[in-house]
Amino acid sequence: MQTEARVGVVVEGGPRALNSQPKQHKPLQQQHQQSQIGTISQLVAGGVAGALSKTCTAPLARLTILFQVQGMHSDVATLRKASIWHEASRVIREEGFRALWKGNLVTIAHRLPYSSVNFYAYERYKQFLHMIPGLEIHRESAGVNLFVHFVGGGLAGITAASATYPLDLVRTRLAAQTNMIYYRGIWHALQTISREEGVFGLYKGLGATLLGVGPSIAISFSVYESLRSFWQSRRPHDSPIAMSLACGSLSGIASSTATFPLDLVRRRKQLEGAGGRARVYTTGLLGIFKHIIQTEGFRGLYRGIMPEYYKVVPGVSICFTTYETLKLLLADVTPTL
Repeated sequence: MQTEARVGVVVEGGPRALNSQPKQHKPLQQQHQQSQIGTISQLVAGGVAGALSKTCTAPLARLTILFQVQGMHSDVATLRKASIWHEASRVIREEGFRALWKGNLVTIAHRLPYSSVNFYAYERYKQFLHMIPGLEIHRESAGVNLFVHFVGGGLAGITAASATYPLDLVRTRLAAQTNMIYYRGIWHALQTISREEGVFGLYKGLGATLLGVGPSIAISFSVYESLRSFWQSRRPHDSPIAMSLACGSLSGIASSTATFPLDLVRRRKQLEGAGGRARVYTTGLLGIFKHIIQTEGFRGLYRGIMPEYYKVVPGVSICFTTYETLKLLLADVTPTL
C-alpha cells in the first residue's frame, strides 16, 4: 500500500516537471488521438514500473510481512529477539535464498493492474475534481491544488485496492508461509480460500485496507506536492529528477509512519483462518488495536516498519526511472501502431 502511494506521486510529478512545455492549439481529432496514446502509455508504463519496483524490493517486503504477523502466534521472548538480519538469515537458512521472493509472482500479478488502475484513476479523478463549480476558476490556487491531490489520491487508492483486493490477500498468505506450505500457488490459494472460507473470505481485511489506503495515498500525494512546490520556490534550477525522487521518498516515509498500524492490522486480518488456523482476534478493528497494544505494547503497532522504510528510496527510484523510460519508448512506438 505505501509503495504505490509514494510511487504514484513521483511519476505524476516527474513528467509534468520534465515536460512543462507551452500548450499549443491542435485539432480536436488530433487531441483525442494523443489522449488515447497517453492513456495506453500511462497504463502500461505504470503497471510495468510498479511490478519491477516490487520485484527489486521483494525481500524487504516479505520481511515486513513476516514481522507484521509475528505477534499472532509468537511469544514475547521471540518477539524481543527479532531483527531484520536475524529474520533474513533464518529465511535463507530454512527456506533457501529464493524464498526471499516468495509470493512475488502474485505480487506482480497484483501490481500490474493495481498500479495501472491507480495511475489512471488518479488522473481521471483530478480532471473530475477540477470541473467542480468553484474549483475550476481557482485551479491555480495552492489550497485548491492540495485539496485536489489529497482527495484524488485517496479515491484512486480506494478504487485500485477494491478492484484487486483478492490478489493482495493471496499475496500476503503466500509470503507469510514459512516451512509449512498450505497454498501451492495463486490459483490454488484462490480456490482453497473460496472453498474453506467462502467468497467473502477473499475480502478479509478489506475494511482496514480501505481505511488505510485512502489516507496513505492522499498523504503521499499532498505531502509530495507541498514539498515539491516549496523546493521549486526556493531552488528553481535544481534537477527535477532529483527533486521528484527526494520529495517522493519523504512523502512515502510520511505516509508509512501515519498509516502503518492500519497496514499491520490489515495483514493480520488477511491471515485469519489461513490454513485452518484458529482465529486470534474475535473483536472489531478497535478491539484488535487494543489487543495488540496490551500484548505487544504500542511499539507492536509498528512491527516491521524498518524494512518498510528501507525500501522507500530504491522503490521510488526504480519505479520513477522505469516509468519515465517506458513513457519515452511508448511515445515513439504508439504513433506507428
